[in-house]
Amino acid sequence: MANSAQARKRARQAVALNKHNSSLRSMYRTSIKRVRQAIAAGDQTAANEIFQKASSVIDRVADKNIIHKNKAARHKSRLSAAIKALA
Repeated sequence: MANSAQARKRARQAVALNKHNSSLRSMYRTSIKRVRQAIAAGDQTAANEIFQKASSVIDRVADKNIIHKNKAARHKSRLSAAIKALA
């Protein structure tokens, strides 16, 4: 348990930040799943539209350092390649 006022405050802030970051991480994972589902369905136009939205989410999460920028780039690249393979 935190003993000083400063440590107690940091603990409170950590809980709030963890909750916020968890929410963003969940949104990130969900957006990737939606693109993969569209790819699995074989609908290239729908997959492209969903990918555009997911791309925005992925970039936003990477900008906030919740995931590394290279991981974000890797996911976007692989999703894009999978969509192009549908053609």
